[in-house]
Amino acid sequence: MVKLNRYLESTLLKPTMTAKDLDLLLADAIDEQFVGVCVPSFWLKKARRELQDQDIQLVTVIGFPFGFEDTATKVAEAQEAIRQGADELDLVWSQTAYHSGMNWPKIEIAQLAKLCHAEERVLKVIIETAYLSAEQIREACLICQDAGADYVKTSTGYAPSGAKVEDIQLMRETLPSTVGIKASGGIKSLDFALELIAAGADRIGTSSAKVIMEAYRLRTKPNLG
Repeated sequence: MVKLNRYLESTLLKPTMTAKDLDLLLADAIDEQFVGVCVPSFWLKKARRELQDQDIQLVTVIGFPFGFEDTATKVAEAQEAIRQGADELDLVWSQTAYHSGMNWPKIEIAQLAKLCHAEERVLKVIIETAYLSAEQIREACLICQDAGADYVKTSTGYAPSGAKVEDIQLMRETLPSTVGIKASGGIKSLDFALELIAAGADRIGTSSAKVIMEAYRLRTKPNLG
Protein backbone atom coordinates (compact mmCIF):
# COMPACT_ATOMS: atom_id res chain seq x y z
CA MET A 1 0.00 0.00 0.00
CA VAL A 2 1.27 3.48 -0.89
CA LYS A 3 2.25 5.51 2.17
CA LEU A 4 0.60 8.52 0.59
CA ASN A 5 1.39 11.11 3.24
CA ARG A 6 5.11 10.69 2.52
CA TYR A 7 4.53 11.69 -1.11
CA LEU A 8 2.47 14.78 -0.31
CA GLU A 9 4.04 18.21 -0.02
CA SER A 10 1.34 20.54 1.26
CA THR A 11 1.62 23.87 -0.53
CA LEU A 12 0.20 27.33 0.03
CA LEU A 13 1.54 30.13 -2.15
CA LYS A 14 -1.50 32.34 -2.67
CA PRO A 15 -1.01 36.15 -2.64
CA THR A 16 -3.54 36.65 0.19
CA MET A 17 -2.01 34.04 2.49
CA THR A 18 -2.38 34.99 6.17
CA ALA A 19 -0.76 33.88 9.41
CA LYS A 20 -3.93 31.94 10.17
CA ASP A 21 -3.59 30.14 6.81
CA LEU A 22 -0.03 29.22 7.72
CA ASP A 23 -1.05 27.92 11.15
CA LEU A 24 -3.65 25.65 9.54
CA LEU A 25 -1.20 24.44 6.90
CA LEU A 26 1.40 23.54 9.52
CA ALA A 27 -1.14 21.92 11.85
CA ASP A 28 -2.39 19.72 9.02
CA ALA A 29 1.16 18.82 8.02
CA ILE A 30 2.05 17.80 11.57
CA ASP A 31 -1.20 15.88 12.01
CA GLU A 32 -0.79 14.00 8.72
CA GLN A 33 3.02 13.85 8.79
CA PHE A 34 3.30 15.06 5.21
CA VAL A 35 6.75 14.80 3.69
CA GLY A 36 6.92 18.59 3.39
CA VAL A 37 5.25 21.99 3.44
CA CYS A 38 5.93 24.67 0.84
CA VAL A 39 5.50 28.28 1.95
CA PRO A 40 6.51 31.74 0.74
CA SER A 41 9.91 32.84 2.05
CA PHE A 42 8.21 35.54 4.15
CA TRP A 43 6.87 32.79 6.45
CA LEU A 44 10.00 30.65 6.74
CA LYS A 45 11.06 31.78 10.22
CA LYS A 46 7.63 31.20 11.73
CA ALA A 47 7.25 27.86 9.97
CA ARG A 48 10.69 26.75 11.17
CA ARG A 49 9.76 27.59 14.77
CA GLU A 50 6.46 25.74 14.57
CA LEU A 51 7.87 22.61 12.88
CA GLN A 52 10.84 22.35 15.28
CA ASP A 53 12.15 18.78 15.03
CA GLN A 54 9.23 17.33 13.06
CA ASP A 55 10.20 14.98 10.20
CA ILE A 56 8.70 17.43 7.70
CA GLN A 57 10.74 19.22 5.07
CA LEU A 58 10.36 23.00 5.01
CA VAL A 59 10.23 24.12 1.38
CA THR A 60 10.18 27.52 -0.26
CA VAL A 61 10.37 28.92 -3.79
CA ILE A 62 13.12 30.88 -5.52
CA GLY A 63 12.54 33.14 -8.52
CA PHE A 64 8.82 32.50 -8.22
CA PRO A 65 6.67 32.42 -10.28
CA PHE A 66 8.31 33.27 -13.63
CA GLY A 67 12.05 32.89 -13.06
CA PHE A 68 12.76 36.35 -14.49
CA GLU A 69 15.33 37.35 -11.85
CA ASP A 70 19.02 37.28 -12.72
CA THR A 71 21.18 34.57 -11.18
CA ALA A 72 22.79 36.82 -8.56
CA THR A 73 19.33 37.72 -7.24
CA LYS A 74 18.29 34.05 -7.11
CA VAL A 75 21.51 33.14 -5.31
CA ALA A 76 20.93 35.86 -2.72
CA GLU A 77 17.32 34.72 -2.30
CA ALA A 78 18.47 31.13 -1.85
CA GLN A 79 21.12 32.07 0.71
CA GLU A 80 18.58 33.98 2.77
CA ALA A 81 16.03 31.14 2.54
CA ILE A 82 18.62 28.67 3.80
CA ARG A 83 19.59 31.06 6.61
CA GLN A 84 15.95 31.24 7.67
CA GLY A 85 15.60 27.47 7.85
CA ALA A 86 14.49 26.13 4.46
CA ASP A 87 15.39 22.48 3.86
CA GLU A 88 14.48 22.46 0.18
CA LEU A 89 14.39 25.14 -2.50
CA ASP A 90 12.10 25.04 -5.54
CA LEU A 91 13.83 27.13 -8.19
CA VAL A 92 11.94 28.50 -11.20
CA TRP A 93 14.48 28.13 -13.96
CA SER A 94 15.13 30.95 -16.43
CA GLN A 95 12.36 30.30 -18.91
CA THR A 96 13.22 33.42 -20.84
CA ALA A 97 16.83 32.23 -21.31
CA TYR A 98 15.78 28.71 -22.28
CA HIS A 99 13.27 29.88 -24.88
CA SER A 100 15.94 32.23 -26.26
CA GLY A 101 18.16 29.22 -26.95
CA MET A 102 20.74 30.22 -24.34
CA ASN A 103 22.85 27.87 -22.22
CA TRP A 104 22.29 30.08 -19.17
CA PRO A 105 19.67 27.90 -17.42
CA LYS A 106 22.24 25.12 -16.98
CA ILE A 107 24.83 27.56 -15.63
CA GLU A 108 22.30 29.07 -13.24
CA ILE A 109 21.04 25.73 -11.95
CA ALA A 110 24.62 24.55 -11.41
CA GLN A 111 25.34 27.60 -9.25
CA LEU A 112 22.22 27.05 -7.14
CA ALA A 113 22.89 23.31 -6.87
CA LYS A 114 26.43 23.95 -5.63
CA LEU A 115 25.10 26.39 -3.02
CA CYS A 116 22.35 24.04 -1.85
CA HIS A 117 24.56 20.97 -1.65
CA ALA A 118 27.26 22.84 0.26
CA GLU A 119 24.58 23.59 2.86
CA GLU A 120 23.12 20.06 2.67
CA ARG A 121 19.89 21.33 1.16
CA VAL A 122 17.79 19.92 -1.68
CA LEU A 123 17.28 21.74 -4.99
CA LYS A 124 14.18 21.19 -7.11
CA VAL A 125 13.94 22.92 -10.49
CA ILE A 126 10.59 24.00 -11.91
CA ILE A 127 10.66 23.72 -15.72
CA GLU A 128 7.01 24.77 -16.32
CA THR A 129 6.00 21.90 -18.60
CA ALA A 130 2.91 23.73 -19.90
CA TYR A 131 5.20 25.82 -22.12
CA LEU A 132 7.32 22.92 -23.38
CA SER A 133 6.92 20.33 -26.12
CA ALA A 134 7.70 16.68 -25.37
CA GLU A 135 11.18 17.10 -26.83
CA GLN A 136 11.74 20.25 -24.79
CA ILE A 137 10.62 18.49 -21.60
CA ARG A 138 13.19 15.80 -22.31
CA GLU A 139 15.88 18.41 -22.97
CA ALA A 140 14.95 20.39 -19.84
CA CYS A 141 15.22 17.26 -17.70
CA LEU A 142 18.69 16.53 -19.03
CA ILE A 143 19.79 20.11 -18.41
CA CYS A 144 18.60 19.86 -14.79
CA GLN A 145 20.26 16.48 -14.33
CA ASP A 146 23.59 17.63 -15.75
CA ALA A 147 23.52 20.79 -13.63
CA GLY A 148 23.07 18.84 -10.39
CA ALA A 149 19.38 19.28 -9.55
CA ASP A 150 17.96 16.82 -7.03
CA TYR A 151 14.42 16.96 -8.45
CA VAL A 152 12.72 18.25 -11.57
CA LYS A 153 9.31 19.78 -10.94
CA THR A 154 6.51 20.28 -13.45
CA SER A 155 4.80 23.53 -12.63
CA THR A 156 4.38 26.70 -10.61
CA GLY A 157 0.58 26.70 -10.80
CA TYR A 158 0.69 29.98 -12.74
CA ALA A 159 0.76 28.46 -16.24
CA PRO A 160 -2.32 27.46 -18.28
CA SER A 161 -1.96 23.84 -17.13
CA GLY A 162 -0.14 21.89 -14.45
CA ALA A 163 0.98 18.32 -13.98
CA LYS A 164 0.03 15.74 -16.58
CA VAL A 165 0.45 11.97 -16.36
CA GLU A 166 2.08 11.77 -19.78
CA ASP A 167 4.61 14.45 -18.82
CA ILE A 168 5.54 12.58 -15.64
CA GLN A 169 5.98 9.37 -17.64
CA LEU A 170 8.26 11.17 -20.10
CA MET A 171 10.27 12.75 -17.30
CA ARG A 172 10.71 9.39 -15.55
CA GLU A 173 11.83 7.75 -18.80
CA THR A 174 14.39 10.53 -19.28
CA LEU A 175 15.80 10.95 -15.78
CA PRO A 176 17.85 8.44 -13.77
CA SER A 177 16.42 7.13 -10.52
CA THR A 178 18.81 9.39 -8.62
CA VAL A 179 16.88 12.47 -9.78
CA GLY A 180 13.41 12.82 -8.29
CA ILE A 181 10.27 14.15 -9.93
CA LYS A 182 7.83 16.51 -8.26
CA ALA A 183 4.39 16.78 -9.84
CA SER A 184 2.56 20.00 -9.07
CA GLY A 185 -0.16 22.21 -10.49
CA GLY A 186 -3.85 21.33 -10.48
CA ILE A 187 -3.62 18.20 -8.32
CA LYS A 188 -6.91 18.23 -6.42
CA SER A 189 -8.06 14.60 -6.23
CA LEU A 190 -6.87 11.32 -4.81
CA ASP A 191 -7.22 9.51 -8.14
CA PHE A 192 -5.06 12.05 -9.95
CA ALA A 193 -2.40 11.97 -7.23
CA LEU A 194 -2.24 8.17 -7.40
CA GLU A 195 -2.02 8.27 -11.21
CA LEU A 196 0.92 10.64 -11.02
CA ILE A 197 2.70 8.48 -8.46
CA ALA A 198 2.14 5.41 -10.63
CA ALA A 199 3.59 7.34 -13.58
CA GLY A 200 6.79 8.04 -11.64
CA ALA A 201 6.28 11.07 -9.40
CA ASP A 202 8.24 11.00 -6.14
CA ARG A 203 6.54 14.08 -4.71
CA ILE A 204 3.08 15.57 -5.10
CA GLY A 205 2.92 19.31 -4.49
CA THR A 206 -0.66 20.34 -3.80
CA SER A 207 -2.81 22.78 -1.88
CA SER A 208 -5.33 19.94 -1.44
CA ALA A 209 -3.12 17.58 0.55
CA LYS A 210 -5.51 17.32 3.51
CA VAL A 211 -8.49 16.62 1.25
CA ILE A 212 -6.52 13.98 -0.65
CA MET A 213 -5.50 12.25 2.60
CA GLU A 214 -9.09 12.22 3.86
CA ALA A 215 -10.23 10.62 0.60
CA TYR A 216 -7.42 8.09 0.88
CA ARG A 217 -8.46 7.07 4.39
CA LEU A 218 -12.06 6.59 3.31
CA ARG A 219 -10.98 4.41 0.40
CA THR A 220 -8.61 2.25 2.42
CA LYS A 221 -10.77 1.98 5.54
CA PRO A 222 -11.42 -1.70 6.34
CA ASN A 223 -14.97 -2.84 5.63
CA LEU A 224 -16.17 -4.30 8.90
CA GLY A 225 -19.70 -4.90 7.68
